[in-house]
Amino acid sequence: MLFDLRGRGRRRTVRVIYTGLAILMGGGLVLFGVGSFGGTGILNNVGNESASSASYAGQIKKYQALTRQQPRNPSAWEKLTEAQLHEAGGEAYVTSTGAVTSKGKELFAQTAQSWNSYLALNPPKPSYKLAQLMLPVFSAEGLNKPSEEVQILQIIVAAKPHNAADFAHLAEYAYLAHNTRLGDLAAKQAVALSPPNERPRVQGELAALKKSPGGGETLTGTTNGKTYTVKGGSGGTYTGTVPSGTVSIPAPTPTP
Repeated sequence: MLFDLRGRGRRRTVRVIYTGLAILMGGGLVLFGVGSFGGTGILNNVGNESASSASYAGQIKKYQALTRQQPRNPSAWEKLTEAQLHEAGGEAYVTSTGAVTSKGKELFAQTAQSWNSYLALNPPKPSYKLAQLMLPVFSAEGLNKPSEEVQILQIIVAAKPHNAADFAHLAEYAYLAHNTRLGDLAAKQAVALSPPNERPRVQGELAALKKSPGGGETLTGTTNGKTYTVKGGSGGTYTGTVPSGTVSIPAPTPTP
């Protein structure tokens, strides 16, 4: 299947996998969560971490000084943002499972400021590569700022307008940002770009995302004459507590 977005846990997994694939496609760089930032790629072997960390810390100071001297130089802000992203891959910022630490989120916040300063200068063609690298920063696993993630994804789809997964990702975050119009447009494009045999499922899953953008959809049901509620859980299932205990039922199949 192209992508399966039913269930909050599965949706989170898809976000992480998609983000990785996007970065790989963008610059031939190794993915966020696989190792630590260093070397010539975003993530590198742990053995090189100390030297790389020192190197990126030095680059950050260098480009911070340059942005103070030349605050209207988009290249300086771009290089500062990229250096901060590389630095954010150290073990102080990301756990071995790829989760962002509190210190990592602080660095993400600084990186976000650099990125926004870069965009504020209205570069004629914002960096596609840098936009891909920024995806983890505003994602649900990062700073959780859907509107900022939408802005990044718009840069990505403008540069590479033929990827169904990009548009599906844009639709998801547009719905999370309560931008229904943009979400509908992106969802329509995602369906159109999907293989014909996948289109009904993709359309149904995106419709479910529109209905319940953040997951956790609540349904009601009855058992032995008693009414109960269930909420969306991981793995595409719904769970809830009834008089006889906790029940788990499969998620309903979205209607195309």
